[in-house]
Amino acid sequence: MTPVLTTDRLVLRPHRAADFADLHGLWSDREVVRHIRRPATEQESWQRLLRYRGLWAVLGFGYWAVEAREGGYLGDVGLADFRRPGLAELEGAAEAGWVLVQRARGQRFGDEAVAAMLAWADAQPRLPRICAMIAPENTASLKLAARQGFQFLREGDFDGPVHLFQRPHSAR
Repeated sequence: MTPVLTTDRLVLRPHRAADFADLHGLWSDREVVRHIRRPATEQESWQRLLRYRGLWAVLGFGYWAVEAREGGYLGDVGLADFRRPGLAELEGAAEAGWVLVQRARGQRFGDEAVAAMLAWADAQPRLPRICAMIAPENTASLKLAARQGFQFLREGDFDGPVHLFQRPHSAR
């Protein structure tokens, strides 16, 4: 079961089939994904939605759909184990990730959503350590990670240069 988390302005909830159009709009927006990957096809977006639901069943943690309290899909935030080869720091870790629609920029929705996710994670005694992988040119995500207690581990390569981070247990 995916828990529902609420903040002053957001609801983090399980993804639904009805989210598909919004999710695909997010992941196919070239500007949104420019630091993450190429824009997604409809099939890839559908598979992502299914994967998000499946993470919870298999791992006991996963991704939430981020929605404004007054309504409106804003993006995705969560934790996963994507088994990324060649990145030993991520092995056995819960990899944090976040992505929001363009209209959510500059309003600190990302901070609010990630803080809610991390507060939930802090209350989970069996959750593995939390890491993140961010493209070095993604300054907005780098700043968000720093504000949320992530510390730089090293540079790496995963389909291009990345920075690896860990959130120390002292931050949890």
